[in-house]
Amino acid sequence: MTITEYLEEEEEESPPPFLESEMNSRPRRIALFVEPSPFSYVSGYKNRFQNFIKYLREMGDEVMVVTTHEGVPQEFYGAKLIGSRSFPCPWYQKVPLSLALSPRIISEVAKFKPDIIHASSPGVMVFGALAIAKLLCVPIVMSYHTHIPVYIPRYTFSWLVTPMWLIIKFLHRAADLTLVPSAAIGKDLEAAKVTAANRIRLWNKGVDSESFHPRYRNDEMRLKLSGGEPEKPLIVHVGRLGYEKSLDFLKRIMDRLPEARIAFIGDGPYREELEDMFKDMPAVFMGMLHGEELSQAYASGDVFVMPSESETLGLVVLEAMSSGLPVVAARAGGIPDIIPDDEQGKIGYLFNPGDVDDCLSKLKPLLHNVELRKTIGKAARLEMEKYDWRTATRKIRNENYNAAIWFWRRKRTQLLRPFQWLFKRIFQAPEINYM
Repeated sequence: MTITEYLEEEEEESPPPFLESEMNSRPRRIALFVEPSPFSYVSGYKNRFQNFIKYLREMGDEVMVVTTHEGVPQEFYGAKLIGSRSFPCPWYQKVPLSLALSPRIISEVAKFKPDIIHASSPGVMVFGALAIAKLLCVPIVMSYHTHIPVYIPRYTFSWLVTPMWLIIKFLHRAADLTLVPSAAIGKDLEAAKVTAANRIRLWNKGVDSESFHPRYRNDEMRLKLSGGEPEKPLIVHVGRLGYEKSLDFLKRIMDRLPEARIAFIGDGPYREELEDMFKDMPAVFMGMLHGEELSQAYASGDVFVMPSESETLGLVVLEAMSSGLPVVAARAGGIPDIIPDDEQGKIGYLFNPGDVDDCLSKLKPLLHNVELRKTIGKAARLEMEKYDWRTATRKIRNENYNAAIWFWRRKRTQLLRPFQWLFKRIFQAPEINYM
């Protein structure tokens, strides 16, 4: 056998199915690198982070979280939190970023002795997570949460898209496994040849169906959301108020719906411009809401509208549906994974991106027909009850983490092959002839 044969990689080889005994393996030590911080970011993000930590701990794992330092407690649901000094994102001052590569953090992670590192990507902290994983010889999983190449033309310069793809490729080819929130984003990464197709896995959707529930509907909250006119049809939008979210589309919608009211929950760099855009219109900007207030805001609306064309999944859509709210969303990104074509008109509606008439044709009947709203909202709620965080977390822990460890071990074996070949060539045992 030649050295070339030793160096050949079987790109399509995948880990074998894991046995039940392997899936229920010993407790692991998991180091999470989370950026931006769930303690200083948009509505709902902290809730999702909380559930992931909670169910990892429930399965017996030890968890350490490295994140940006603003507002970080020492412990969170049994996980040890390490705050890293940060700096504001140039295009969004309220989002802190951090490299997380100081001697203090390296020492803390080394003392923790993680079995696996899981980092959110893309970002700045993912570079620190990758460096620490390589220093400690630990498998690393990256979960792709923000489709930055789509955002870049709206915030900076189009010529930066190609360098961004190169950075993403560098990061994810160095990772042992990439998790994506939807099949659509997975196809985008495959098309861009970010990493081998068999190293891209779906992070199953999950929603906290107890925290986001129709029972949180609240007359006082509806009064606030509707600007004091609770009897009027009420549209709700929850999420980061960013340029890339196509929120100006909602202005075009409201121009055609003088009888309706709209409430924005969340904050972001586009808020001031949006407030000017909706000046003298029946619109309320609630800012950041958390906990029960956020649950009440979802459940107290009539319809949730999502115009964004760049959602990697659209967790706010899941939360709205779990709250019993009919959803009208753009047919783009990961949203069709939540409301597939065969469920159109049953659990929600999709419209062609940017098409006001198409959106209104689905939105108006919901705003003016209470029974239709209730029917769609109830069906959406029943659908979301299938997607609990416990099941989604168990799949990540027992299948995806196992796959990452398998790929890591295989890569390590391949790196040793040339040395094994050389050793055999130098110290080859003499052939013995017994005749």
